[in-house]
Amino acid sequence: MSCKIDSALHRERKPEWIKVRLPSDPVFWSTKGMIDDLRLHTVCESAECPNRWECWSGGTATFMIAGDRCTRACGFCAVKTAKPFALEADEPQRVAEATRRLGLKHVVITAVARDDVADGGAKHFAETIEAVREACPGIVIEILVPDFNGKDDALEVCMTGEPHIFNHNLETVERLTPLVRSRARYTRSLEVLRRAKEIADARGVKVATKSGLMLGLGETEEEVLRAMDHLLDHRVTVLTLGQYLRPSANHLPVVDYIHPDQFARLKEIAEAKGFRHVASGPLVRSSYHAADFKPELDVD
Repeated sequence: MSCKIDSALHRERKPEWIKVRLPSDPVFWSTKGMIDDLRLHTVCESAECPNRWECWSGGTATFMIAGDRCTRACGFCAVKTAKPFALEADEPQRVAEATRRLGLKHVVITAVARDDVADGGAKHFAETIEAVREACPGIVIEILVPDFNGKDDALEVCMTGEPHIFNHNLETVERLTPLVRSRARYTRSLEVLRRAKEIADARGVKVATKSGLMLGLGETEEEVLRAMDHLLDHRVTVLTLGQYLRPSANHLPVVDYIHPDQFARLKEIAEAKGFRHVASGPLVRSSYHAADFKPELDVD
């Protein structure tokens, strides 16, 4: 969309608006120490999130359950691909304890893809939600899930935990999905989002659905706007838009850097289309400032 670069180069010079603040607050190190002490993984570290310095300095983190080894090899993702270890039965309690220690009012729980497990880790999600809710009554619980290979029974199990916010990312536009997302399907992701809402409705539970796109992989604006429409058609009301940043030379190259003004314009368009909450900017990620969205405002 803007600021084209030579895709053959990895160490390209990033534009001035891509800035990451390094840690100086002692809260950063105490948060890291607590996470290490409880033997937890965070997507902040595993996915090399550019905002981890800011979030950890604020005493927040996105917990990544089911290990740090993914069964997929997506072209954009820094999480390592390897044969996973067995699920740890006490991990839900450790996540709950970390959430309690941090005094969080809004927690985000995500996971690697676990295609080696029959339910894709769905029961592990539900158990973690339940443990966190028991340890921290009144907390807002957001989950960011894989597609569970489109298995409806796995999604049903996951939703027994009754999260407040259900997030599953499209990551990119339909045309680029086969290149960007290993084993994933664009239409399947849309269906997962729709079904999560339907399952919640059937249980009489209110849940907001959320999804996100990375920009800068070669998509056109028309394709981004079409993806927005597809998400709205599948009852998604919360949207994140962020800049793709290449984790290593082995990952997909950045095709272009999107100017902050373009992100601001896309936010306005998305809100005009009907999204209830939109976070849009170069360093925006799925869980960045997640607590800014209040699920009680989602009346769909």
